[in-house]
Amino acid sequence: MTFWGTRGTRMVTGDPFMRYGRKTICAEVRCGNRVIVLDAGSGLVPLGSAMMKNGIRRFDLLLTHAHYDHVEGIPFFEPFYDPGFTVNFWSGKLKGIRRTRDIVDGLMKEPYFPIRQEKFLADIRYRDVEDHAVIDLGDGIEVHTTRLHHPGGATGYRIEYGGKRFAFITDTTHAPGQRDTELVAFLKGVDALAYDCSYLDAEFPRFASFGHSTWEEAERLREAAGAGRVFGIHHMPFRDDAALDAISAQIEKDKGLCTVTKDGMKVTF
Repeated sequence: MTFWGTRGTRMVTGDPFMRYGRKTICAEVRCGNRVIVLDAGSGLVPLGSAMMKNGIRRFDLLLTHAHYDHVEGIPFFEPFYDPGFTVNFWSGKLKGIRRTRDIVDGLMKEPYFPIRQEKFLADIRYRDVEDHAVIDLGDGIEVHTTRLHHPGGATGYRIEYGGKRFAFITDTTHAPGQRDTELVAFLKGVDALAYDCSYLDAEFPRFASFGHSTWEEAERLREAAGAGRVFGIHHMPFRDDAALDAISAQIEKDKGLCTVTKDGMKVTF
């Protein structure tokens, strides 16, 4: 898999943000010859450019939810304007949204954006996802879903293929001192998970209502679920390279199976 964008809330600019990246959430998972894209933040744009060059013409796009940092790449994604692409576009239940297609209709309209999605030329098939669903994508790929704790709603995904399991859990929050037993069960024995590590436990009381979680909670979940590696995502705009270096040094010392993700990071498991 490749992390094309790892930031949360908004993109960042400037020299202090060069090494860990500046783009918002987007990840690409390869299962054999199949491609699954997770979220459509600004990291979707360079992924689209790569797809135009590498011959990928069919993929599934799974949205966790429709906040700007998870959808802002959609209007600028080259494959959507190419008739040679076939896309299954999936999203779960969200406040104020009846259908997955409504997300794109709401994002791409005046006065917010000058063109409608009718300009898309790709074969886009919009799919609505139920909570706790099992989706058979074919070619031995299954996707399981769970409900996350985030304002307006969000969906977590677990991809199973070839005896391996990977979970993508952002944006979600937790109750200090309590385990989310449903999420622990969902993550049981996964080989790896990407998790919302927006904050540190020491900061969490200031942001408890924002719908995000912490590095320490990621490790607690990993241990409770008997999971493999954790890849921390959704870096907040106030986390520059120096701040993420400090977190990386601490978690490598205390929590050796947690990793601070960077834009462009590739992982095989």
